[in-house]
Amino acid sequence: MTASRSILEKPAAREALIFVTLLLVGLILLPIAIYVVGQLVFGNYGGSGLTGFFEQIYRGLPSGDGVVWFLVLSPYLGWQGLRATIWLFRHGAPTTTTRSR
Repeated sequence: MTASRSILEKPAAREALIFVTLLLVGLILLPIAIYVVGQLVFGNYGGSGLTGFFEQIYRGLPSGDGVVWFLVLSPYLGWQGLRATIWLFRHGAPTTTTRSR
């Protein structure tokens, strides 16, 4: 058994890896995708291009800007929402049956 396999067998370590991976997606890939789609749909960005867009995002993180934090955490929040939905479909809501007399 390899060391990386044993780490992934631990639920907390696996969840931390998922969180860090999706956090990086939210910090790097999602802003790029938003910028490109914004350019295609709305035209030129009013700031100084992609670097200006990244600067605005990274300035909003330490200041606690809720919109920026939601943007960065949205891949992880979407993943958790998908997991919750799958869990609900598999387990379903408990049904109550009543007998008619």
